[in-house]
Amino acid sequence: MIHEVAGDILLTKAKAVAHGVAPNDHFDSGLALALREQWPALAKDFRHYAHQTHPKPGELWVWGGVGGIRIFNMLTQEGEHGHGTRPGRATLANVSHCLRRLRHELESGEVKSLALPKLATGVGGMEWSDVHPLIVQHLGDLPIPVYLYTTYAKGQHANEPGM
Repeated sequence: MIHEVAGDILLTKAKAVAHGVAPNDHFDSGLALALREQWPALAKDFRHYAHQTHPKPGELWVWGGVGGIRIFNMLTQEGEHGHGTRPGRATLANVSHCLRRLRHELESGEVKSLALPKLATGVGGMEWSDVHPLIVQHLGDLPIPVYLYTTYAKGQHANEPGM
């Protein structure tokens, strides 16, 4: 079930956080930067993963951190590998593919709750009115709570029903 909430996603009590990145992401802006600041090993491990595998948009990379947190890095944005390249824009096809992959991971039953921002609407450049229906379509009937952070409020805990 999806619960739209207001607050700071970094303060979630959910067991996992999902966010959008590019295959060549530097984790230097938006939520990716905040996640890098909270878990520095995340960005380092992502860079290693990207250099080894050269991931493509539409893929999903899962990172596990201290305390059992899982970060689902959804490759929603375009982006070429190589020195000096910048992340590109997200696409509906990439977002949809990532959400299908995320759903598959969540159906394994290991993750009991998920926090998700307004995916692909920051650096990804997409309109929320295009992305929101995809989130509802792919995650809306999951048996776990999905906390969709639609309003950012720095330093504020969201009212996450069931937590």
